[in-house]
Amino acid sequence: MGENNYHNDPELEARHKLINPLLDKAGWKIQNYKVANPHSAKGVAVEFFQMGREIGEADYVLFVNGQAIGIIEAKKVGESLTGKEKQTERYSEGFPEEFDSIELPLPFLYESNGHEHRFTNLWDPKPRSREVFAFHKPEIFEEWITKGKKENLRFKLALNPQYENKGLWSVQKRAIKGIKESLALGKPKALIQMATGSGKTFVAVNLCYYLIKHCGAKRILFLVDRGNLGDQTRQEFENFEVPEDGRKFTDIYNVQHLNNNKIVGVNRVVISTIQRMYSILKGEEELDPEKENDESFMGDPTMKVEPLEYNKKIPIEEFDFVIVDECHRSIYNLWKQVLDYFDSFMIGLTATPSKSTIGFFDSNLVMEYTHEEAVADQVNVDFTVYNIRTKITKSGSKIEKGETILKRDIRTRKKRWYVLEDDVQYGADQLDKAVVAKDQIIKIIRTFKEKVLTEIFPGRKHVPKTLIYAKDDNHAEEIVKIVREEFNEGNDFAVKITYKTEDFAYLLFYHPKEVLETGEVVFNTDLKKMKISPEHAEKLFNKAIKLLNSDCPKECCVWCEKV
Repeated sequence: MGENNYHNDPELEARHKLINPLLDKAGWKIQNYKVANPHSAKGVAVEFFQMGREIGEADYVLFVNGQAIGIIEAKKVGESLTGKEKQTERYSEGFPEEFDSIELPLPFLYESNGHEHRFTNLWDPKPRSREVFAFHKPEIFEEWITKGKKENLRFKLALNPQYENKGLWSVQKRAIKGIKESLALGKPKALIQMATGSGKTFVAVNLCYYLIKHCGAKRILFLVDRGNLGDQTRQEFENFEVPEDGRKFTDIYNVQHLNNNKIVGVNRVVISTIQRMYSILKGEEELDPEKENDESFMGDPTMKVEPLEYNKKIPIEEFDFVIVDECHRSIYNLWKQVLDYFDSFMIGLTATPSKSTIGFFDSNLVMEYTHEEAVADQVNVDFTVYNIRTKITKSGSKIEKGETILKRDIRTRKKRWYVLEDDVQYGADQLDKAVVAKDQIIKIIRTFKEKVLTEIFPGRKHVPKTLIYAKDDNHAEEIVKIVREEFNEGNDFAVKITYKTEDFAYLLFYHPKEVLETGEVVFNTDLKKMKISPEHAEKLFNKAIKLLNSDCPKECCVWCEKV
């Protein structure tokens, strides 16, 4: 079929308008069979390849370094693909022997309708097609071919190498065993549910070491949904001692915690917020650190979002594994696109999986360790529910026309008084969001104060540590103020914990500017913003100690000379 007839052919239209641009972005040089030179580039995709009279014409044959390695079977937009796999296999088996190939049948097979793409690697222990976001780059096939079939990742995973770490306790061992068995079966997704405080992150770090050391994983992406969790995860890797000789993980393998939009290729583990990774895939040069705590799209399955496009700087094979912390918050729309982008195994970590979470991970819950089990094992302490309800919290209320209310601008927090021109009816679901009823907060806090040491925790002399959930930042502000006032305590008694808290400290530097005749020293003051980390703190402390232990400087100021 001539290549210029595609305007009247939906299949050819999908090829030239959708498939060819994707191949080009992935680094493939597209050539027509009649003028093809497979040696003209590292990766060449030859269209309309003549297989012979009995086989017919293949839509694309893929060449790497002049050798045929795979087939792309193209279909029109909207056509399903799994039923076309046999056709692709037939082309791979019937490739003409007069052309150079790595082996027959050709091992790397695609089906594509331009929007959906499926990929089969015949070198996998049990070849099974999987959906991929786009086409792989020629370089990854070159890498696979150089390694050989038995040295590839999925082949090694199927062997399920042994892993022992005496630092793991029984529940953590069960979690790792479940993941290993799931990966050995080639399952693309696996979910770990472990109660808060039972060591999910420690399990994940052990898995990273196992996958890199024993299975040959090239790079692992560790996704978190908030900036401060990235710092905590990085600390876990720095503290982790490998079981063989007690060396630190970070002494052996490079770990990058992304605080900019540049991924360094030598790093074996990359820690990133899902917000930053989305920004990177969108091709943005930088991301405001404040946005790493953006939760506006999380948990909203109805949100319409702009779809991601293939980013040639970040190929789909960039990571072998994606570990998703707090995955119950990251499987929807905007962030889900990040998870769908990479051709990788995905491991989810959560303490509270929803039905949607379990469904997203194909119901492959390899570990389930509930809060109740953690309480029984004395890992966690139990809780009881003490309900405090008011008429307004149950049914809402009405603010009548003519009432004077205080309005607050959410962005600037500026307040102004406002006279209602109409009645305002609000439901219980709007309370403490659109409407803050301060008297209701006071009533609930007073009730808690009265009951906490008599009914809730009888026999105690002090108010136990209490966590109060707020609906937003403004609601939290009101609660903190009221708790301090009702309990007649200071700032330390009640504090607001927010995901938006900066991981920065401000250092005030004093340095002498001049000495007055009276002997008074005038100081300049510089306020320096410094990222909090143990490394920075240690350097600063050591520098201060060195300065204090040293002799007075030879250079004296004018005042010293006067003295």
